[in-house]
Amino acid sequence: MNKYSLTPEDKARNDRSYKLLLLFGMLSITMMFAGLTSAFVVSKSRADWLKNFQMPTAFYASTAVIIACSVTFHLAKRSIKANNRSVTSLWLLATLALGALFVVLQFMGFGQVIDMGYYFTGPASNITTTFLYVVTVVHLAHLAGGIISLLVIIYNHFKQKYNATQTLGIELGAMYWHFLDLLWVYLFLFLYFFK
Repeated sequence: MNKYSLTPEDKARNDRSYKLLLLFGMLSITMMFAGLTSAFVVSKSRADWLKNFQMPTAFYASTAVIIACSVTFHLAKRSIKANNRSVTSLWLLATLALGALFVVLQFMGFGQVIDMGYYFTGPASNITTTFLYVVTVVHLAHLAGGIISLLVIIYNHFKQKYNATQTLGIELGAMYWHFLDLLWVYLFLFLYFFK
């Protein structure tokens, strides 16, 4: 054993540390979105609030797509734990494609809002659509981090750094993607029902 090898106990402790750091990061993101949704609730009492605003249809599709991302990432994690590298590759690439589709659908949703005659900024904007834009863009920024981490995971997977006994990178990526999925579903339901 060389000086850089970890004992199984050290590896388990190291893995727990990384997961705990990720959990702290996700908690801070949750607090930020709690602040944004609280501001949304307070702003709802404004006279210029749109009471009859309809969510763009592309947001419905993007919600289904991000849920599918969680499913494919979970399947990738299961496949690597079974040491099935080719199936893991398939699920990781599917997750990447679905993540990209989610981003496209979000921008299509922005276009649909503009087509309805609403704007996000400037003199023709209103507080309702501005909040929708801010919440969605902040989520997209966190999703960009998820896509970057997924690209790193895919790269490491193709460099054969993961196997049935070394799955930490894929596990951390899956945790973050599940978090992004739950966060978007919460935001979507919040924006849909709390008009």
